[in-house]
Amino acid sequence: MAMSQCDVIDFSALERELQVAVESERRHQRENDAKLRAVCQRASYDQFRDLVLACHMKPLEKKDKDGALRKQPWNPVAPSQRSSGSRAGSPTLRA
Repeated sequence: MAMSQCDVIDFSALERELQVAVESERRHQRENDAKLRAVCQRASYDQFRDLVLACHMKPLEKKDKDGALRKQPWNPVAPSQRSSGSRAGSPTLRA
């Protein structure tokens, strides 16, 4: 008996479909857990939405924070050093 084209199983397509289904299930579980946490915290709608949208994020580990060079200063507009003693350019109030 000869095998027809529909009897052949494409294992690579089947594996891709399985991976998509597994990732979809993981995402659903993460989002559901975030929703339950938000309800337990009695979060507002905006907080609820933010918690669900950010549920895929993971907190930084200590090794990620320590020793890393900062590429962005905290306030790039502020001068690097304050002038000592005087406040040049600041308005003064007179009574």
